[in-house]
Formats: sequence, structure tokens, C-alpha cells
Amino acid sequence: MSRTLRVRQSQTVVPFGVGAVFDIQGESFVATGIGDWPTRGRQPVESARLADRLGVTGFFAAPATANDRFDIADAPGAPYIRFPSWLFCGACRRMKRWRIADEKHGQAPRCPACSPARTLAPMRFVQICQAGHLGDVDWWFWAHSRRDGGERRQCAEREKLKFLVSERASGLEALSIACTAKGCGAVRDLLDVLGTHGLRCSGRNPWQRAGEAARCTKPVQIVQRTAGNLYYPVVHSALDIPEPDAPQLTDDAVADQVREHHLWVSLCRAPESPRATVFRGMIQEDTGADDALLDTLLAEETGGAGPATTTTTPGGPARPDLSREEWAAFMGPASPATRDFALRETTLGLAGETAEPWSSLAGRFGRVVLVDRLREVRALSGFTRVSPDATVVPADTSHRLRWLPAVEVFGEGIFLTLDHSALREWEEHPDVRRRVAGMRADLDRSFQKDRLENVTGPELAPRFVLLHTLAHLLIRQLSFESGYTTASLRERIYARPEQNQYGILVYTAAGDAEGTLGGLVRQGEPPRLAETLLRMTEAAAWCSADPLCAEHTGQGFGNLNRAACHACALLPETSCEAGNSLLDRALVVGGEDAPGFLESIVTAARAAAATALEEA
Repeated sequence: MSRTLRVRQSQTVVPFGVGAVFDIQGESFVATGIGDWPTRGRQPVESARLADRLGVTGFFAAPATANDRFDIADAPGAPYIRFPSWLFCGACRRMKRWRIADEKHGQAPRCPACSPARTLAPMRFVQICQAGHLGDVDWWFWAHSRRDGGERRQCAEREKLKFLVSERASGLEALSIACTAKGCGAVRDLLDVLGTHGLRCSGRNPWQRAGEAARCTKPVQIVQRTAGNLYYPVVHSALDIPEPDAPQLTDDAVADQVREHHLWVSLCRAPESPRATVFRGMIQEDTGADDALLDTLLAEETGGAGPATTTTTPGGPARPDLSREEWAAFMGPASPATRDFALRETTLGLAGETAEPWSSLAGRFGRVVLVDRLREVRALSGFTRVSPDATVVPADTSHRLRWLPAVEVFGEGIFLTLDHSALREWEEHPDVRRRVAGMRADLDRSFQKDRLENVTGPELAPRFVLLHTLAHLLIRQLSFESGYTTASLRERIYARPEQNQYGILVYTAAGDAEGTLGGLVRQGEPPRLAETLLRMTEAAAWCSADPLCAEHTGQGFGNLNRAACHACALLPETSCEAGNSLLDRALVVGGEDAPGFLESIVTAARAAAATALEEA
């Protein structure tokens, strides 16, 4: 029976973007580079702001079609090719090297030696390297090699192999590769198959031609084809917001004062250093220049777009910082609604409230904006293998194209800020700074440092950990109240001190052009949001893993989390900007070592509950 393999358009960026290996209906494929995409049927995706930051001419989305053809030249959608090419038969255990010429339209691979023909299954292991290359394991080499590194058996037949299973052993020791060539009999089990074995890297990915192979000296690692370190996509996203007016230099005298300031040269030399925030503040205090004027002058001086345009890291990919314009759109006067962006300001509905814990809640939160409609563009610029900070392979491995694959999604959201004066007072507390300094030290030692600095900014600030944890807690609480699952909600953290940011956006984005049903925005209307925030705070004060979770000094990848675990604060990876790291529930609700920003709400809620219980 003919089968149809479909990949949704939204999946062509994440999780099945260029370079990703995925299983579907018992078969395994890899997504090819965009150089193999057909020119017909590509759908343009508009996002001038993101294109400008990434330095590309534009974006295209692949048409959502049936991907059951493997002749790349005329494939109807984003092409996917079979990988690994080594397959085996579950009946006779023969292994076969499958080639594109062997494909039959609408049919899965069949064993040529069995009758009736059995469907072939893909081998479980593949090889990768830090240069981003992916390839089949040389199973002939494996079968004819020795575990002790001794001399290999000599055999001229390279494809007469069997994938055997022994009933006398268990685990990988029960699996072995055997050569069936006449007079050979070489065999080796897979007990130590994972890791490095001196295999040679092919210098290319499966969709690249032999002539595109590069000389690669990186060590090869054998991993399972579904391993987590096989694919790390580099994805950028931007909200479609009204374009801000270009800043104009209306006061030449102020501009001259800025250029003549004694700190101006130091700021221009290092506009992204931790000291730049201090330099900017002193220059603005002495001259009266606003952020827009200072950014424009910096752009003219350095030839860029100001210190907040792009975050560049030495060991990882540069990610554009688009938060400045988005922050301004949410904090400024509401602009006229457009087809892709509509927002309205509201409140918690606690004005004049004197009863606890509502008055404490009102004193900790600031602006509330309901985003009835938003459009997000997600673009894939490349991927890495082995680790996130390894060599980035571009989406166009041919290096000829100047566009990127992208998808557009529509949704709704809630934008929420903290009380600025209360936040600054909390940030200056010695215990808060000491606790975040420990997290910053762990971040400096982590292999994820370069990637996370793209999100946190030049230096990890207490407000980032607070707002990031708060966003996770709010998403978990909203999943109970709005009807969306946690995987359907996403966060956007605005916590850069150098840009005076102190808010979060919790939003949902779906692939349908009509957006979502309004359930999230409804939860942001008064008094629902205040009730949600109170329930969130009360729930965060206790975790089922306490006291172990609350007193933890380092958990998660690289010990980058403190009081945060799967029972209280972690989210699906697709919902989090920072990969479920840099979280600390104690900074929200309080702990033994640091005061929580919302600790007064927890105390007031408990006191109010005790009073009500006594009166009852």
C-alpha cells in the first residue's frame, strides 16, 4: 500500500529544519540544505526588521506538501532524503546500503532477499563531528576492526554485512556486525560503539555532493540518531511591530556636547562592555541626551546600529537583539491596530485596594498590556552538532543564497512589567547580588555561556533571573487557567539593565493565519490576572521536592539553576528562551539565603488565610 509522509510547514524550521534527523512511520530522514529547495512554490515571509539584523535579503517558507519523493531536483516541497543509508532487514538480518536510485515512489524500502519482501529498518547509530558533519558509520570498518586496536582483517567485500542479535547477552553486547563474505567471518559486537573510535569524518552532510566535501580533522563521535547532541538549531525570531520613527538629531548642541564628553571615546571603543552602561549614564546625566540620540551618534561613529543591535559572542553565533524596539512598542502609547499587531493597555484592577494580599500585589507589578494579535517570524540561520557552541553550519551549505528559511505564526499574549522602583531596591540587596554572583560564576564556567549571553546580555543581572523565573511560573499557572498547554505558550524576557527593561511577554503562537481563540488575553483582563498572579505566587512558595529543591546550590545543566526543578519551574524546551537554565524560585518567593521579590505577597496571603481560618 502506498504511504504518504507529511511534514507541516511550521516544522520546516523547528524541529525538522535543515540538518535535523527525524523518524516517521518507521523510516528515518534528514532535511537538506536550502540550496536544494525548489524555486517554485516558495512562499515569501516578510520581516524587514529581522532581515536587516541578520544581514539577509529576505525569508521564504516551504509549501506544506507531501514529502514522499527523494529526487531532489523536482521534489514539491522542502526536500528530505533518507538517512542513514544503511538499512537492515528484521527477518534475515541482512544489511543494505540504500541509494536514491533504489527509491520507489510511495513505497518504503524492501528487503530484496526475503519473500514476501520485508520492510527495511534504519540503523540506530550515526557519526557526527564538531564541524557539523553527519554521516553513516563505516560498518565494514567496524566489523573488521578489533576492540584492542589490533590489525584489521583483510576483506574485499564491503557490503556483505549482517546485523545480528544474540540471545545470550543483553544490551549493546547482544548486537553485532558480521561480515558474510566467503572466507572472512569477521564479527564485532556493539558494546563500546558509542564514543570516538578513530573513524574518519566524511567532511560533509548527507545531502552534499562528494565534490562539496571539506577536509575535516575533527574527531568523529558515534551517537544514536535520536541523540540530543546531534542537532542544535540556531533560530532567530522577531515580533512584527510597527516600525518606529527614525530618530532625528534636532539639537546639534546636545550632539556636540556628547562628542566632546571625556567618556565618549571610551564608550565608542567598547559599546557592549559591562562598563558601557555606566559610561552611557554619566554622558546622559552631563549632557541631557536621550537614548535615541545616543544610539544614533554611536551608530554614526562605529558604523553599526548602536550597542543594542547585535550581541556577538566569541565562541558562538551572533544573535540579533531585537528587544529594544519591541520594548518601546509595549511601553509607548498604543499604536493603531494593524492586521498583525493589536494591543491595549489595562490594569490589574487593584487601584485603591487596601486589603491584603491585594495591596502588596499591586505594589509589585506595573504596566499590563494585552496583545490581542501578534505575528512572529521564526528563521533558521543554521545548526551545530555535538555542542551548542560548536561550528555553525549555515542553512545554505552551498554558500550561494542570501535568504533564510522561515515561518510566520500568529497568536496573542500578555505583557507585564514589575514596579521599577521596587525592582531597583530589591536588586541592591546584598544577599540578592551574592546569590546571582554565584550563578554568574557557574555561567562563566559553562559550555553554554556564549549561547546564553545572547539572551541575558553582557552580564547576568538579578532582574533577568527574577523575570525569567517569573515567566516560567506564570506560564505554568496560565496552563491551568487559559486552556493552553505549557508547550503552547512561549516567553520573551525583557531584562537588559542597559536598556532599562523590566518586563515579560507570555504569548502563544499557532500556525493558523487566523491566530488563536483569545483565551490567553481573556486571562489578562481584570480581575483574572491579579487572581492568577496570586495563585501563581502561592503555588511557587512550595514545591513537592522541597526542602531539597529550595536549598539546592546548583542543579540542571552546568548547575545553572538554583531552586528550580521539574516539579515547580521547568518548562518544555520550546517554551523557554534560555534552555531551562538561569532559574531560581527563591528570588521570587524568598528563601533562607535571599529575599524574594514577591515574598511580601506570600507573607500577606498566609496571614490573611490564618485570619480567615480563625474567624471561621
